Amino acid sequence: MGGTRLLTKRGSEPPIYTYEQVPGGPPVGIVRLRGRETPAPEPPPDHALDFLVLAYFAHGGGDLSLHGHRWQIRSGDVYLVAPGEVVGVGGDRTALTAADGWGVYFPPEVLTPKTPGGLESWRAHPLLFPFVRGVAGGAQRLSVPVGERPAWSERMTALEDELERRRDGYREAALAHLTLLLVAVSRLAADVVGDLRLRREPLLADVFDVIERRYREQISLKDVAGDVGVSAGHLTTVVRRKTGRTVGAWVTERRMAEARMLLARTGLPVNDIARRIGYDDPAYFARCFRRAHGVPPLAWRRAGV
Repeated sequence: MGGTRLLTKRGSEPPIYTYEQVPGGPPVGIVRLRGRETPAPEPPPDHALDFLVLAYFAHGGGDLSLHGHRWQIRSGDVYLVAPGEVVGVGGDRTALTAADGWGVYFPPEVLTPKTPGGLESWRAHPLLFPFVRGVAGGAQRLSVPVGERPAWSERMTALEDELERRRDGYREAALAHLTLLLVAVSRLAADVVGDLRLRREPLLADVFDVIERRYREQISLKDVAGDVGVSAGHLTTVVRRKTGRTVGAWVTERRMAEARMLLARTGLPVNDIARRIGYDDPAYFARCFRRAHGVPPLAWRRAGV
């Protein structure tokens, strides 16, 4: 398992910590976050990281500062911290003694398209893009529903066990556990529009609201720009800069998500599915689906993927 070390410290700026992978080991580490066992000087009150962190708290206590926001740590909280974010601990460090959870850390390269498995659906999520790409605002908090919290603790414990015991195949097993955690995170981030408003991204929230309402129509960039009250050029620039994709790509992504749901849960013919999600030409829909998934719609349905 890899570890962390101080990379640099310049004057009054927060120190930066880096991730060091053990040769031959999995590119992921985990630390148990038991507040009562954390010595007062560590971690530093304010520090930055050059790697990704996914923290889950089974029990809350104390508070954290991330990207200018101060959040009280609650039971069921999931924190996503992108590279470069400054992490701070609240003034009353004794309150952290009640906190209990895990911190999973890994380099950004784990989420690149070349990584086996790809994690494409997770990397493409509009709410999680800042976290994956390490852009401004790449820290956020999500909440695990009460009924799902035992499963989250089990996932963290399983990953911790693999990394500690190092049995044969532990590298592959650790990456599989990380993949399951990332998929679980993407399912938590379901309220795209609401969360974007909470993150003070009103334009993006309006864009995804329009996409959600109109993706079944023949909708264009110009249509979306008109609905949100900005020029098509300005909208393209903002959406690409903040999400890495164009408006048209997000419309297609939403249509493909609906297509997958209809293929998996209904027996509707492909032509009917195409028309339901805004494609007048079923052949064009099939080409788009194949480009996105590597197989045509019927093959995807038959494979049960």
